[in-house]
Amino acid sequence: MRGSLGRDKGKDHASANDHRADAGMNLRHIEVFHAVYANGSVSAAARALNVSQPSVTKVLQHAETLLGFALFERTRGRLVPTQEAHALFNDVADIQERVYQLRKASQNVKRGRGAMLRISTLPSLGLGALPEAVSRFLAAQPGVGFELHTVHHDDMVRKLYERETDIVISYEVPRAAAVASRRLGRGEMVAMFRTADFPDASARLTLDQLRGRPFITTVESGPQGRALSAEMARLDVVLDEVVASRTFFVAAALVRAGVGLTIVDSFTAQASLTPDLSIRPLDPPIGFDVHAVYLESRPLGKLADQFLKHLAQGLHA
Repeated sequence: MRGSLGRDKGKDHASANDHRADAGMNLRHIEVFHAVYANGSVSAAARALNVSQPSVTKVLQHAETLLGFALFERTRGRLVPTQEAHALFNDVADIQERVYQLRKASQNVKRGRGAMLRISTLPSLGLGALPEAVSRFLAAQPGVGFELHTVHHDDMVRKLYERETDIVISYEVPRAAAVASRRLGRGEMVAMFRTADFPDASARLTLDQLRGRPFITTVESGPQGRALSAEMARLDVVLDEVVASRTFFVAAALVRAGVGLTIVDSFTAQASLTPDLSIRPLDPPIGFDVHAVYLESRPLGKLADQFLKHLAQGLHA
């Protein structure tokens, strides 16, 4: 009987522990765990959180009690995350980021900035077109906040799905994704070169006219690069490639440095133009559309719609 009671008490004790573990970590536990993991020590975490070391230690121990396993082990005077801590950290970091965004949103509301537009753009549009549109928009809507990011084509769908951004300004619309889009304008590929290196350049340049000149290739740079590659193959044109760049503004910088000429999108070219550089459209032209891409499940609000009109006007200009 006594042994049976002992087992029953053990079951009750285990059940109580399970209940505590099921309670899980609250936001304070998450904040402290994230700080200790990211900073590598209790003292550094305490400084980052502006609290005392005993407070951090207490919260961390409480979190470990709730979870039922250790998050850190002390090895040679250092705190080392356990395998369980590594497994938890990505989810905890995501929650911490969401809490940060919530705090930022509440601060915006407190300051009278009740709206936030989160926009990602290709680097080429981030050099001139997007900043100019933001400037014009804020002149008309000074209470709106912006969070701006650069993004590459391969990463845009993930950023939309994971809610890292609300709108992506892109040169193509992903076909297989649950997204909607709005066409904002049109651009074209242009040759960019130092004027002194090509003083007799015609108003439009054929790819054939670029033969024999040092060429900074951008054929691996997203949909425009693929379009350029296809056109070169169609015309059976092979250029003297000296450097390959996957980024248009790096290619433009190489032109400024005297490495050679390149072909980039018209927005990068305009934003990178200096008095000693020239640009020419191609003959035949290689054009492309500019789109605003967003999730079908999150249609554009009024402010986003107004901003995109400002951006479209700038692209047309």
